[in-house]
Amino acid sequence: MAHSPDNRSIWSWAFYDWANSAFAMVVITGFFPLVFKQYWAQELPATESTYYLGLTNSVASLIVALLSPLLGAIADQLGKRKGFLMIAACLGIVATSALYGITQGQWRLAAMLYLIAIIGFSGSNLFYDSLLCVVAPKQQVDRISALGFGLGYLGGGLLFAANVWIVLHPTDFGFAKSIDAMLCAFVLTAVWWLLFSIPLILFVKEPDGSGKNASEGIRDAGRQLLTTVKQIPKLPHTFMFLLGYWLYIDGVDTIVRMATDYGLAIGLEFSDLISALLITQFIGFPAAIAFGRIGEQVGAKRGILIAIGIYILVTVYSYWMHTAWQFYLLAGVIGLVQGGVQALSRSLYTRLIPADQTAEFFGFYNMVGKFAAVIGPLLVGWTALVTGDHRVAILSVLILFIAGTGLLVQVNVKEGARHAGRIRPLT
Repeated sequence: MAHSPDNRSIWSWAFYDWANSAFAMVVITGFFPLVFKQYWAQELPATESTYYLGLTNSVASLIVALLSPLLGAIADQLGKRKGFLMIAACLGIVATSALYGITQGQWRLAAMLYLIAIIGFSGSNLFYDSLLCVVAPKQQVDRISALGFGLGYLGGGLLFAANVWIVLHPTDFGFAKSIDAMLCAFVLTAVWWLLFSIPLILFVKEPDGSGKNASEGIRDAGRQLLTTVKQIPKLPHTFMFLLGYWLYIDGVDTIVRMATDYGLAIGLEFSDLISALLITQFIGFPAAIAFGRIGEQVGAKRGILIAIGIYILVTVYSYWMHTAWQFYLLAGVIGLVQGGVQALSRSLYTRLIPADQTAEFFGFYNMVGKFAAVIGPLLVGWTALVTGDHRVAILSVLILFIAGTGLLVQVNVKEGARHAGRIRPLT
């Protein structure tokens, strides 16, 4: 499926990460939880608003996880990965911009739009990932995957920094108060997402489809999905990688999701946490690209193992952390490896799947990703409850990194690629 390098297609593909990472940073990580709790659901008790926020995230992730393999199989059958990406992206963009019009107290409507936006965002990522095999020559897949993540960190960080500045100085930008600036951030994110999606739409060329109509594609996709489920045991290294990926990426996501809670628990200020978040974003840009080069030099699998090793050291060091500058240091180190482990995982997976079923297999990949960060937060929370010590609780994440590493080292990439090359899709 890969072909000779086309720099315009490569950069157009990579800039979609720049486009939609703004949603992840500004909406999911930054402002939606704050606006939801302090504005839309202000009348609810704090514990109740937290419950509904968590429930919305979980339901959205579950929907995407369950639909991803089937949607991927349909896109493969019809040869319409880019078309499906555009539909999902438009769904997310419209829902994100609509958050601007939600008034105080309308938390149910806000939660519904947020759920739709996450489905659009996550669904578009499925088809975006599968297009990596279209734009990237095999010998450059690590570098190009890393380029996408690097641009995502930079783009998301820039827009988030700009919106934080506007929120902190609302009157300088014509807003009466900070909440108005936060609501405007949703519109700015939607416009950013739409604008930087245009290059992919125009310049990434997907191979011609099968010529099947929609009903034929859906029917054959269902058959293909059932066949693939039966074929997975014939791809032991692909299956082993997915299990290992589930565990170690769960550890990565847990560090990201629990960092703010852990920082507050040990007495750090919220402003310190925001600063640390920006440090991670901006270091993540060059570091992700550098890890693409590392993957080319030492192999994607070895590069992932290096990143996991650094995560293990970070987790251990966090036990002794007390000051803001130590938190900044850890944020910088995480920035060095977070994009790398994500980028190299994606590029390694492309080597372990059939070339004509990329969207379907990335459906499974995204399904695993959505079910990640389930064990980790529960493990941390349970350990904190039992021990009464947040520092001991954060060390429990080591179990995920060590178990994931144990599975990953057993993956034979060459053998896995050979097995994947034998799999043929339905015609």
